[in-house]
Amino acid sequence: MLELKDFEAAADRLKNVIHNIPLSTSATFSAMTGAEVYLKYENQQKTGSFKVRGAYNKIMKRYAEGDLHAVVASSAGNHAQGVAFAASSVGVKSTIVMPRSTPIAKVSATQGYGADVVLAGNIYDEAYAKACEICEQEHATFLHPFNDPEVIAGQGTLGLEILGDLPTADIVIVPAGGGGLLAGVAACIKQINPRVQVIGVQAEGADAIAQSFHSHSYVQTDSVATIADGIAVKAPGDITVPLIQKYADDVVTVSDLEISEAVLLLMERCKQIVEPSGAAPVAAVLKGKVDVKGKNVVCL
Repeated sequence: MLELKDFEAAADRLKNVIHNIPLSTSATFSAMTGAEVYLKYENQQKTGSFKVRGAYNKIMKRYAEGDLHAVVASSAGNHAQGVAFAASSVGVKSTIVMPRSTPIAKVSATQGYGADVVLAGNIYDEAYAKACEICEQEHATFLHPFNDPEVIAGQGTLGLEILGDLPTADIVIVPAGGGGLLAGVAACIKQINPRVQVIGVQAEGADAIAQSFHSHSYVQTDSVATIADGIAVKAPGDITVPLIQKYADDVVTVSDLEISEAVLLLMERCKQIVEPSGAAPVAAVLKGKVDVKGKNVVCL
């Protein structure tokens, strides 16, 4: 299990690389919910998402150990850019396998960071299988987007930042696909302040972690169907799920319609272009999936 020192070490590796984006309050969302709602805009992070945290932490740790000559990853887009950026920063070759449905903008951005991109499969899980095949052929290091302790530790550095900016936080709401972000943030925050609730949010059409959490078991789904491509995962991590079961307080789901409404409100009221997976926590708050009235609430 990850300890607080692992998150602190990851934060030290990342301190001169990532942007520490301060929390932003939303008067609109606060008035709509009766809570004090804060937003952590990781869409403004380097490479466009929180994923750079885990990828960079993993690559820098392995590079410092002298055990890195090439990396392979699978991703729907955000992890891909984080891996490509981190690998390029130390002159290591990176190959990224992305689903054929990946938006062209994410493919181009990944290539722009120096990676070789291979398109394979229609969903993440199929791209993952192809990446494992390439990794074995090239004897490269595989960088899993969520089921890796060093990746989870990197994502969990968000917990350190949130509590540093808002020590009075009551609830932190986190989107979940494979579970790396939720596992990391929950494990980090609960080891600092167990009072703070950490709640995961999944799309109704990709709810393996929600099912796992509520059944106290490990669940994979046969298919996924959601507009939130960044959290459309059939098989969550066998490392992430136990961490979530240990540290998270709840996992809720939102519909694609609720996510779409949140995306629109973030554009109209906050002037932020947020992809559906990033809008899921806002959807959960606005639709009453989490009891937030009178609380200080942070949406990732």
